[in-house]
Amino acid sequence: MVNDEVIVKFNNVSFEWGVGKLILNEASFAVRRGSKITLMGQNGAGKSTIFQLITGQSQPESGAININNNLTIATARQVVDRKDLDLSITEFFKKCFDGKMYDIDKKIKDVFKIVNLDVPLDRKVGELSGGQQARVLLASALIQDPDLLLLDEPTNNLDKAGIEHLTKFIIEYPKTCIVISHDADFLNSFTQGVLYLDIFNKKVEQYNGDYFTVVEEIKLRLERERMINARLEKEISQRKEQANFFAQKGGHLRDVSAKMKKKIEELEEDVVDVRREDKTIKDFKITCQEGTGGVILQLDSVSIIKNHKPVNKKVNITLNKRDRLLLIGPNGIGKTTLLEKLASGHAKGEHIKEGVKIGYYRQDFSTLDFNATVYQTLSKAMGGSGSEENLRSRAAGFLIDAEILKSKIGSLSEGQKGLVAFAAISLERPGLLILDEPTNHINFRHIPVIAKAIDQFDGAMILVSHAQDFVSKINFDFTLDLGAL
Repeated sequence: MVNDEVIVKFNNVSFEWGVGKLILNEASFAVRRGSKITLMGQNGAGKSTIFQLITGQSQPESGAININNNLTIATARQVVDRKDLDLSITEFFKKCFDGKMYDIDKKIKDVFKIVNLDVPLDRKVGELSGGQQARVLLASALIQDPDLLLLDEPTNNLDKAGIEHLTKFIIEYPKTCIVISHDADFLNSFTQGVLYLDIFNKKVEQYNGDYFTVVEEIKLRLERERMINARLEKEISQRKEQANFFAQKGGHLRDVSAKMKKKIEELEEDVVDVRREDKTIKDFKITCQEGTGGVILQLDSVSIIKNHKPVNKKVNITLNKRDRLLLIGPNGIGKTTLLEKLASGHAKGEHIKEGVKIGYYRQDFSTLDFNATVYQTLSKAMGGSGSEENLRSRAAGFLIDAEILKSKIGSLSEGQKGLVAFAAISLERPGLLILDEPTNHINFRHIPVIAKAIDQFDGAMILVSHAQDFVSKINFDFTLDLGAL
């Protein structure tokens, strides 16, 4: 139950990344003990940064962050740190307790029951599938039984059963929880309030109510602001006309004109900055590689993981132009491994037509060079077959402005990396699309636009996605369930 005790308080907190990248501008909010809160905001607004400020990983430039004495905090991050991929599962969990933990294997097995995971504890974290890694990250926070649980995109890569387990856990968790997620139904099942980080004014607004109520409230407020602006702009325009008319008449009418200009300035100050928060990416097209026809992909056998061991199974999948395959199965069965092998051309029992270009969206973004700038990445995707103007206009459609184009991929938020990956694929002209959980990290507003582009793609496609709402917007010719083989 929520009580009145405030356990985290931000008081006029300002924070910037590097020089000139303001994330928070005198932001204030409070979190009460026992509350279940959603942290909302556009991709790249700085939601994960707020978590870092709460845990003390980052320090504010000004203002105060008050955290209750002895408050224990644990974070389930979005992705496993690259330097931890070689650790065994036991070693990974020991890091959560600085190594000082008795009977840790039993505790790990207990917490694995909560997140519905069964893997040997000596396995390396990097050998696990995306869904298994997501569960390990979640379990590493839950095992600490913290007063304040911070969950950053916890449903990414989780299948339906995984999301159901997590939802039940959060609803029953007796302590405080703040969640960043783009899964609207998941958020609505437990949210009692929303912290809304506005990417435009860099402030945090606090709302009470479930997720859908708050989203509706924000939409109505944006509409009200637009209407106020329309009215003010009309009045300003009329007064400017009158002021110019009086100014030309001379005499005492000049004084009237001066007073009117003063009034116009006041009205202009009242114009509300219309927020860019509700911006959605523009409709886009993934143009198919020219000259692709006939059988693009033939798949005769696949390798799946049964009882932690690979097993070969016969299948019969033929993809021609415009054929779409939905690949399903529980976390850890081998979906991502199969996609990786197909994308690299090293899968047994498969044949991809000679010369077919593959557009590959990897859930961990490892197809992107983290040291390259966004501009370099998109330029490479175009392969020299397009103008500078085309590149910039395509980037703008994905909410990638001149500032982001100059940034290195590694410095972007996960959501921004996702938009860059789609922008790159849309410039590559592939014949075969291979998409592994392409909606992870992506703002829910963008999902219908992405689904439409994929559905209209003229080449062949293979998709893995646990986002039912997204999958339902795309027409599939075949479904291959690895779990049923």
